[in-house]
Amino acid sequence: MGYFESLYASELPHRAVAVYMYLRDRADRDGKCYPAIGTIAAELKLSRSTVKRAIADLEKSGYLRKEQRWRENGGKSSNMYFLKSGMG
Repeated sequence: MGYFESLYASELPHRAVAVYMYLRDRADRDGKCYPAIGTIAAELKLSRSTVKRAIADLEKSGYLRKEQRWRENGGKSSNMYFLKSGMG
């Protein structure tokens, strides 16, 4: 069984598959990572809105959970992504 087999068999659009694979590549052993939307978009050559839609697709299908991170001054920072184990 391939590492991403359940992902390939899913009904997710290709944008979500690409973003999941990108996040999995950057995640630590606990499945956590926090790249900025702009970084993901630039490296995958996708628009920011496409990346946001892909993340929403992944959340809805249970492949990831996201939490907003905050700076010390109270401003928003990049999201923290938690990839679900056993799903790819």
